[in-house]
Amino acid sequence: MSETPDPSEKPHLSEKEAARRAAMRQKLQNPSYEIFMGLLSILSIANLALQLFTDDPNLSQILSLMNFVLTTFFALDFIFRFITAPSKKDYFFRGYGWADLLSSLPFSQTNILRLFRLIKVYHLIKDYGWRTIGTALIKDRADSALFTLVFISILVLEFGSLGMIAIESSAEGANITTASDSLWYMVVTMATVGYGDQYPVTAAGRVLGGLVILVGVGIFGTLTGYLANFFLSPRKTKPASDQPTIQDQLQALKELNVQQQQAIRDLEALLEERKP
Repeated sequence: MSETPDPSEKPHLSEKEAARRAAMRQKLQNPSYEIFMGLLSILSIANLALQLFTDDPNLSQILSLMNFVLTTFFALDFIFRFITAPSKKDYFFRGYGWADLLSSLPFSQTNILRLFRLIKVYHLIKDYGWRTIGTALIKDRADSALFTLVFISILVLEFGSLGMIAIESSAEGANITTASDSLWYMVVTMATVGYGDQYPVTAAGRVLGGLVILVGVGIFGTLTGYLANFFLSPRKTKPASDQPTIQDQLQALKELNVQQQQAIRDLEALLEERKP
């Protein structure tokens, strides 16, 4: 007589459930990336709102250019998620992949769909809680710092350019009078290069420029440390907590035994049906 499986044993996971859990584990391993993309989504929606309320062509041009930069991030994000998804079909239809694709297009009409990325961040927080996510962020401080620096750089580039053109454009003797002048000044100032071809002439503009210089020094100093740590530090080994324990291996064997017992019962039933 075949052995009856223990009802206390966990049933074998379906392929869809296993794929969902694998996707959730991947998100938890790098929550800083999910939060980074959520913040970019908020910034993108804010830019759309600002474009509706501004009639200055220089400000509008800066916002349009920054929206193009954000669109590039979203397009690369969709490609990355689609390629690495355990189930491309589930990601596209159930994981808001269709919204990721449409929101990565350079059309203001579809950019509102970037709000769906905030839903992913909400589910991440709901499934794991702030404490678990905070622990993961602290554990992976290098990546968290990198995404923080990239986001701060985008903020400084955008709002620094908006502020500089608003301050300098109408000043007497100003040489930062167009959107391209302002963006160029912010780039060379953040990079601590300072060619000197563009410079503020007002007191407020110089204060803003000084703040951007300080932020740029901090950004590139931290980035240099990150790159040095990335190339010089030894390869990370898998934590012992991530290794399968004896209990996990035993549970896997139990699940395999249940499947084997079920297969035996099916074969016995088939033989009974074929008996004359």
